[in-house]
Amino acid sequence: MNPTPLAERMRPTRLEDLIGQEHLSSPSSFLYKAIKSGNVPSLILWGPPGVGKTTIANILANEIKAPFYTLSAINSGVKDIREVIEKAKFQMGVVLFIDEIHRFNKSQQDALLGAVEKGIIRLIGATTENPSFEVNSALLSRCQVFTLNPLGKAEMIAMIQQALEKDSDLKKIQVELKETDALLRISGGDGRKLLNLLEIVIDGINENPCVITDEKVMQIAQQKVALYDKSGEQHYDIISAFIKSIRGSDPNGAIYWLARMIEGGEDVKFIARRLVILASEDIGNANPNALLLATNCFEAVKMIGYPEARIILAQCVTYLASSPKSNASYLAIGKAQELVRKTGDLSVPFHLRNAPTKLMKDLNYGKGYQYSHDGAGNFIEQEYLPEELKGTILFDPGDSARERELRKFLAARWKGKYGYE
Repeated sequence: MNPTPLAERMRPTRLEDLIGQEHLSSPSSFLYKAIKSGNVPSLILWGPPGVGKTTIANILANEIKAPFYTLSAINSGVKDIREVIEKAKFQMGVVLFIDEIHRFNKSQQDALLGAVEKGIIRLIGATTENPSFEVNSALLSRCQVFTLNPLGKAEMIAMIQQALEKDSDLKKIQVELKETDALLRISGGDGRKLLNLLEIVIDGINENPCVITDEKVMQIAQQKVALYDKSGEQHYDIISAFIKSIRGSDPNGAIYWLARMIEGGEDVKFIARRLVILASEDIGNANPNALLLATNCFEAVKMIGYPEARIILAQCVTYLASSPKSNASYLAIGKAQELVRKTGDLSVPFHLRNAPTKLMKDLNYGKGYQYSHDGAGNFIEQEYLPEELKGTILFDPGDSARERELRKFLAARWKGKYGYE
C-alpha cells in the first residue's frame, strides 16, 4: 500500500481539474481570473472539511509561482508567523497559507494584520467556522471571503471514478463499484475522507478483482474508521438531533446527543455557540434568563475547556431543554426582514428623525415627536412605523406565562392596536 494517502495523491494541481466548487473554478469567476493573472488578494476560504480549501491553496501556489509558506494553526504560534513575515520582507509577492485559521487566537491574528495591510504577505486562510465569528474584524476586512459548498453525490462519485481511472496504484486492481451508498454516507460530503476510505476498503477486501458493496464497506469501516466524524455527516445529523431535542423540551435526548458530541471530540465552542442561538430562537422571551445562561456558558467553556466544560454544557443544556419555549422574536425579525425586502427603503416619519442642526429643524425633522417619559407610565401613543406600514403586526407574543405578561403590558399601552388584547 502506498504510504501517501490516496486523497493526497489525487489532489489536483490545476483549477480546471478541481471537482466541485464551479462557482470558484469556472473561467468567468473572480478567483479563476485572479489566479491566472497572478494578482491574488488576501483571502479566506470558508467551507466544510474535504471540499477543496487546501487544494485551492496548493493550486494557487502552483499557478502563480510565488514564494509560498504554509502554517497550521494547530501547531503554529506568533513566533512562526513572525519568522515568515521577516522572510517575506526580502521576497516579492509572498503567499502565506494558514490552515484552520479559526484556531488562531486574537494575538496570533493581530500578528498577521500589519503584514497583510502593508502587502508584505498575501494571506490565504482556510476555515470550517464562520469567519465572522472566528476571524477578527480588522483582519477580515482586508481579506476576500470565498464560501465553498458541500460536495454533492454526483461530485463524490466523480471523485471515486477519477481515482480508479487515474491513480497508478488503483489501476493495478480491477475494481467493481457495485454499491456506493455506504462510502458516501460515512464520508459525509468530505472528499478527502471519501478517497482515503475508498483506499482502506480496497486494501481491506484485498482481492483482485475487488467488488465493493455497502456491506463490505460497513464491515471494514467499523473495524478501521471512527464512525463519528466531527466534521462529516454525523456532525450535522447529531447537532440537528441535539437542537431538536432541546426545542422539543426533552432533556434526556438532549443530554444523550451532547454526550455523543463530547465523546466524538466535537469543538466545545461549536456546541456552546449553538446553545446561544437556540436560547433566542426557540426560548426567547418565554424565559429571558435562557440567553443569559447560554451566553455565560459560552464564555465559561472557552475558559475551562474539556473535560470540565462538559459539566457546564450539561447544566446549560438541561436548563434550556426544561425551559418554556417561544419563537415569537425569531418569527418577528423574519417577518420584518421580508417586509423590508418587499417595501424597500421607506422614509422615516418626520417626527422620528434626528434634528442636530437648525436646517434640519427648519425642515421639520423631529417636529411633533412626543418624549415618552413625559407621559403617564412613561408612555405616549404615537406612530413608529413608516406611513405605508401603519398598523402592521410583526411581533406576536406567544402563550407562555412571561409572554402573557408582555401581551398584557402591550395591550394596556396600545388598547387593542396591533392585536394586543
